[in-house]
Amino acid sequence: MAKKNSRSARIIRHQRARKKIQGTSLRPRLCVFRSLNHIYAQIIDDSIGQTVVSSGTLDPQVKGDIEKLNKTKTSEVVGASIAKKALDKGIKTVVFDRGGYMYHGRVKTLAESARKEGLLF
Repeated sequence: MAKKNSRSARIIRHQRARKKIQGTSLRPRLCVFRSLNHIYAQIIDDSIGQTVVSSGTLDPQVKGDIEKLNKTKTSEVVGASIAKKALDKGIKTVVFDRGGYMYHGRVKTLAESARKEGLLF
């Protein structure tokens, strides 16, 4: 049996959650990916397999706003950015996919910031 590390364990948790979470055209999926230094969010319509809206710390619109902020504040800016972009596209409700990460820290801050901007999930 192969040795499990935290990355492979997260992938297994993500696959288990993805069996239950599906994004539709009425309620697309808000997917979060977190790396050591960055955080990314996408709104995906799984029925056609297409990313509708995306935002992250490397997004040019967000990058100027996050200089000299810590990771938690950065995820708050990304959550607000993804919510604004989604509302501009006419998306009001989404299904939240935490990507196998704990609903804690940066992932929780991103979700709460998106909710505060008007996104429902």
